[in-house]
Amino acid sequence: MVVFAAAGIAISRAEPTLRAAVIDTLSTKFKSKVELDAFHVSLVKGLQVSGTGLRIFGDTDPNNHEPGFQPIINVAEFEFRLGLLAFLRSPMHIDTVYVKGLELNLPPREHRSEMQRMEPKGGKIKIVVDRLVCDKAQLIINTLKPGKLPLEFDIESLKMTTIAPGSPMHFDANLTNPKPVGHILSSGLFGPWQPESPRDTPVSGTYSFDHADLSTIKGIGGMLSSTGKYTGVLDKIAVDGATDTPDFHIETSGREVPLHTDFYAIVDGTSGDTYLQPVKARILSTWLTANGSVVRSQNPQGHEVELDVTIEKGRIEDLLKLAVRTEPPVMTGTVRLRTKFDLPPGEPDVANRLKLAGNFEVSAAHFTNEKIQDKIDALSMRSQGKPKLAGDSTPENVHSDMTGTFALGEGLLSFSQLEYRIPGTQVNLTGTYSLDGNQFDFHGKARMDAKLSQMVTGWKSILLKPVDPFFSKNGAGTEIPIKITGTKSEPHFGVDFGHKDAPK
Repeated sequence: MVVFAAAGIAISRAEPTLRAAVIDTLSTKFKSKVELDAFHVSLVKGLQVSGTGLRIFGDTDPNNHEPGFQPIINVAEFEFRLGLLAFLRSPMHIDTVYVKGLELNLPPREHRSEMQRMEPKGGKIKIVVDRLVCDKAQLIINTLKPGKLPLEFDIESLKMTTIAPGSPMHFDANLTNPKPVGHILSSGLFGPWQPESPRDTPVSGTYSFDHADLSTIKGIGGMLSSTGKYTGVLDKIAVDGATDTPDFHIETSGREVPLHTDFYAIVDGTSGDTYLQPVKARILSTWLTANGSVVRSQNPQGHEVELDVTIEKGRIEDLLKLAVRTEPPVMTGTVRLRTKFDLPPGEPDVANRLKLAGNFEVSAAHFTNEKIQDKIDALSMRSQGKPKLAGDSTPENVHSDMTGTFALGEGLLSFSQLEYRIPGTQVNLTGTYSLDGNQFDFHGKARMDAKLSQMVTGWKSILLKPVDPFFSKNGAGTEIPIKITGTKSEPHFGVDFGHKDAPK
C-alpha cells in the first residue's frame, strides 16, 4: 500500500510539472502560444508520458488571418518515456518522442501580423529531445494568390534527430507522391527553425523516387524513377536531379521508348509553382532542352506546363517512334526543332490538351518504305529532266529536306508553311493533319526544274511541248498546284486545278 501511495504522489506531482515544462519549452522555442488538450503520466518503466491535441500557434492564420487562431503545428498524439533521475535534472533529457498525426501548416509569406506576438515566459525546467519519430505527417504551405491551392505533402513516416542545440536536425522521411503515384525516400537537414518566419527555415537533402506510375496522368504511361538533391528554405527550394523512364509512351501511339532527363528546378513554396532552369531530356539518341514552369491551378485543378523546347540536332525517327505506331518509322534523318509547349490542366488526354507552336527542319531524310522512296527517287530524276534514269531499276537514292512552321491544338496539327525539297523539286504546302490520322488536308504548289515535256520521253514529250509555257512560271520549269487529302490509310495526291493559282 505504501508503494502504491508513493507512486500516486509521484505521479500527481510529476504530471503538472511535466505538462508545464512541455508547454514552456515549446513556447520558448517557437515564440508562440501553445495549447495541450490532454496530458497523462504513469509509472511504467520510469515515467510514461502521453498527450493529445498539442497545438503550437504562429502569429497568423492562413484562413482568417487572425493571430492565435490557426496552429502552425498540430499534433494528434505523442508519447515518451523519462527516467526518474532524468526527471529531477534540468534540462530534462528525453531520448525519443513518438508522434502520430503531425500537421505543419505554414501561413502565407504575404501575410504578417500587425499585432504583438505573445512573449513566452521562461520556466525553470526545460526539455531536450534527441529524436522525434513521427507516423503520418502532413506539410501544408498556404498562399494568398488567387486561384492557387495550398501545397500539400503527405508523409508516411518521419524521423528527426538532434545534432546539437541551435543546429539543424537530421531527418529521414518516407512519403507517397499523389500524382504521379510513387514512393519517395528523403533524408537531410532541417532547421534551425525560424519562429518569426517559418518559411525561411533552411532545408537540404537527397531523395529517391521509385515506381512512379505515369499512367495516373491521363494520356501517357511508364514507370518513372528519379534521384536528386535539394537545398534552400521551405518556400524556395533548388532541386537538382535526374529521371529515368525505360518504358515511356503516349497512349495515342502506344510505342514504348526510353526517356531520361536531367533537371534543375526552383520550387516556390508560396504557390507550389516549379520553374525549370533547364530540363535536358533524351529520347533514344535525341536530346532536347526545355525551360519554363509548372504552375499549380485551382480551376481546373491540376498543373499547367509551359515550356520553351529546343532540339538542336536530333533524329526524326526517335520522335516518330514516340508519336506514331508505324514500325519502322516512316523516315530517318536529322531534325532541328523550336516550339512553345503548353499543357493546361484538365480531364482530356494529353494529346487533346497539348498546344504547340514553333518551327522545324528535317535534313537528309530517307523514307524507310522502299516503294515510297523509289517514287521519290523517280520524281527527282524526272524533275531534273532525266526521265530515262527515273525508270532505271536502281535510280539514285536521294535525300529529302523539310522545313515548316506549325501549331498544334485539340489534336489538330496545322502548318502555315511546309516546304519539302529533293533535287529538282520543291513543294510548298499549307494545311492540317489530325494526330489520329483521320484527316489530311493540304494544298500548295510543286515546282520542278524541268519542263513538262522534259519529264517524259518519246511521243509524250512531243505532245507536251505546246503546253510547257502554261506551266513554266516564276523561274520554275514547271509549277503545278497540288493537294493531299484523305486519311493516313488512304491518302490522295493530285493536281489541284481548283486552286486559285492553277493554270487557266
